[in-house]
Amino acid sequence: MANTPTRIFDFEALSIDGKPAQLASQRGKVMLIVNTASACGFTPQFGGLEELWKAYADKGLVVMGFPSNEFGGQDPGADSEIASFCQINYGVSFPMMGKVKVNGAEAHPLWQWLTKEAPGLLGSKSVKWNFTKFLIGRDGKVIKRYAPTDKPESLKSDIEAALAAKDTIH
Repeated sequence: MANTPTRIFDFEALSIDGKPAQLASQRGKVMLIVNTASACGFTPQFGGLEELWKAYADKGLVVMGFPSNEFGGQDPGADSEIASFCQINYGVSFPMMGKVKVNGAEAHPLWQWLTKEAPGLLGSKSVKWNFTKFLIGRDGKVIKRYAPTDKPESLKSDIEAALAAKDTIH
């Protein structure tokens, strides 16, 4: 990894089944990165995220969920329990990653980068709640940050615009 990451492709994470995932493998795709939780008022958004995945995956969209237990302890289970919950209750087939911290010094490096690249309301660098979303262009750079209250279906026009954009680095 480069000293100062400039694109999402500079990161790696663990998949929910514990296998290393190089985000460079998604080069040239549009990505929607979401911090998730299984017992949150926004948890039904898993259904909308799955719909986006199914509608746009063949056009180059990758949805990635990153469980976090930071907000109200709403995802306390082990990765295997989270994976089972998402699949059974919402039919999630998009990639789910291993549980991470999204804020503070112990935050996963990807989330430190995302919040720096796309600050929240009033320039806040932290994630305020579950289901904060980041749209990443084909070039690996952050396009936009969305609040937890932004429903997945409201992102369609931004996703379509990102998918229509040419990949300038691939």
